[in-house]
Amino acid sequence: MLNIVLFGAPGSGKGTQSELIIRKYGLKHISTGEVLREEIAKQSEIGKIAAKYINEGKLLPDDLIIKILTGIIDANLNVKGFIFDGFPRTITQGDALENILRERNMNLVVVLNLDVEETELIARMLDRGKKTGRADDNIETIQKRLKVYQAQTDILKTYYRKKGKLFTVKGDNNIDNVFELISEVLDRLTFQGKK
Repeated sequence: MLNIVLFGAPGSGKGTQSELIIRKYGLKHISTGEVLREEIAKQSEIGKIAAKYINEGKLLPDDLIIKILTGIIDANLNVKGFIFDGFPRTITQGDALENILRERNMNLVVVLNLDVEETELIARMLDRGKKTGRADDNIETIQKRLKVYQAQTDILKTYYRKKGKLFTVKGDNNIDNVFELISEVLDRLTFQGKK
């Protein structure tokens, strides 16, 4: 089973590359952001709790995110693997993910880090804002989002580097070239896993 964590700053092309990985490898995409938006829209119990934290500008507690994630994994045990997007965001969540997978006789194969220069990220998001009219694609919000992202993921990159699971892919090339680099990493790891 191919289980991947995908790191990438806002504007790094994470969504695009996730779609290509899913198409080629047949994985189930788990985006905690999307799941939370769906739960909030349904006004489920979890959605109501999540909305309260989000409206107060707070991060959801680890135990709530882990409960949601466990439910999704258990409902999809027949898939070829998972691509985790937006999770983990803390060391506690990283440990929990490994435990959840281990308890189900699975493991985390790789953590892919899409690395794009900050100037390129800003240019991409400003361009996206012009094209889509997204209110959050303005310079002040972009810079805040990038600072939050770096603060959250730097410690996780070190955590996964020590475990030998972190692979960094230069993400400031064209979409096809970036996907080719990602495929090389995944194909190499899945081939090694079959030996």
